[in-house]
Amino acid sequence: MPGTSAADETMANAPDGGESGSRLSIGTVAKLLVLAFVIHTFVIPQVGGARAALRTVSSVSPGLVALAVALEAGALVAYAAFLRLLLPQRPAVSLGYCTGVVVSSTGINHMIPGGAATTAAVNYRLLGRLGIPRPQLAFALGAQAIGSAMVLNILLWCALLVSIPISGFHPAYATAAGVGAFILIVATAAVVALQYGRERLAVEGSHLVGRLPGVEASRVERAVRQAGGSLDTLVHTPGLLWQSAVLAALNWLLDAAALWTMVAAFGFRPGAIGLLVAYGLANVIGALPISPGGLGIVEAVLIPSLISIGADSAVAAVAVVAYRLVSFWLPIPLGLASFVVLLRRGTTTPGIPPHLGEALDDVRKHHGERVAADPGPSRGSR
Repeated sequence: MPGTSAADETMANAPDGGESGSRLSIGTVAKLLVLAFVIHTFVIPQVGGARAALRTVSSVSPGLVALAVALEAGALVAYAAFLRLLLPQRPAVSLGYCTGVVVSSTGINHMIPGGAATTAAVNYRLLGRLGIPRPQLAFALGAQAIGSAMVLNILLWCALLVSIPISGFHPAYATAAGVGAFILIVATAAVVALQYGRERLAVEGSHLVGRLPGVEASRVERAVRQAGGSLDTLVHTPGLLWQSAVLAALNWLLDAAALWTMVAAFGFRPGAIGLLVAYGLANVIGALPISPGGLGIVEAVLIPSLISIGADSAVAAVAVVAYRLVSFWLPIPLGLASFVVLLRRGTTTPGIPPHLGEALDDVRKHHGERVAADPGPSRGSR
């Protein structure tokens, strides 16, 4: 890949020294305070009955716990296959490498707030080292994030349509449905504009965005046309769109199945529709870039949602904690290890830091810049 990435150019001009460290320290403290407030206000009061469940933890099914871990691993592989499907055929990228990239971005996303933007930044760095052209790579990552978010919201809407006539309406449904509708409308409008108004969008969009400091109108216009060409390939290649939708759905459904299996391991077997509603609500709301991977927010939504469909409060709390140990905490050490391995593998592109600390610092500073807008929940946001 010729040249350096936008993040690298920005990094070269970024201030260093005490001022940058001070800003980072203040931001970190603020995020920790928000996280502490969320956990203290919403999570801790619901875990009061967890001691009763812990006294009966010997009754947990080890086989179901192992199955939940396997399902979670399957969800990561499905998301990696989804990413590989969207990448250009040359240079060829193996499913194993894509899985390593997904594990890396998931683990780092659980350390740095930012949702899909953090995931895309890590993916962009690791895949860019292979020489994949930047326009095609940026489109693949953006299409993956947007497509994944759309599929999650469609699954949630379908579950709500079945659940509301049976179980009634809950105010939280309106919030999640509103967020989902906004994501679907924006994504649909973008696809229609790129398909049927590409030239106008390229010209007028470049004039508008080109007025921003440091943005070249010609590059914006070229990027819009390249994105339109990539979209044509996605839409008109036989079976590619449907395969993408199936893999995106499989990723979410396997993760939801891991949650169901973990809850069942503690003795409660929820209905599939009720659990899918709880799962969808937690992931849509947890995608807000407040805490890394929705930490504290996902738990605060899942626990009362499971209680509302019949789970004992102690079982719901312990099951959710166990599920998050597998889906949130376990990918962190695995992701960091994978990140180190992939950074040291293959050809190093000039300008890309070869060391873990430098690379993580670069991702932390520039995870939201010119890589992909955060359209909502993605695999890495969980």
